[in-house]
Amino acid sequence: VVLEALPLTPNGKLDRGALPAPEAGGEESVYEAPRTAVEELVAGIWAEVLELGDGRRIGVQDDFFQMGGHSLLATQVIARVQQVFGVDLPLRALFEAPNVGDFAARVDATVRAGLEEWELEEALGRLDELSDHDVEQLLRAASRRGREEAP
Repeated sequence: VVLEALPLTPNGKLDRGALPAPEAGGEESVYEAPRTAVEELVAGIWAEVLELGDGRRIGVQDDFFQMGGHSLLATQVIARVQQVFGVDLPLRALFEAPNVGDFAARVDATVRAGLEEWELEEALGRLDELSDHDVEQLLRAASRRGREEAP
């Protein structure tokens, strides 16, 4: 809202109560529905944290901070993401990716990285179960394959 002058109290301070309500639709955004399960869950977490009980839909391009989010609510989002997805994201992740699509991509990448880490741990666990003789045989076989494939 453009004002010629800010409304002031008799003391010369800003009269917040006299400010007009913001005009709706300054930048008309088109709703784009979540495309993935991760985007749907992130949008649901945001709706819950932002207490959007008015039936407003949260789309892929919606920005957490433009919807009324702030740093304290952002910490709640990060905590709920940890509960739902089992991943630890830094708070700055939401500041760096403030829309549903980008933030969901960060969550998804973190989940996938965690799965790969888990798979690596599982493989290392299986290696621990092998005897020294078995490990030596596997290394020799890999070395032979490497020499056969080399030009």
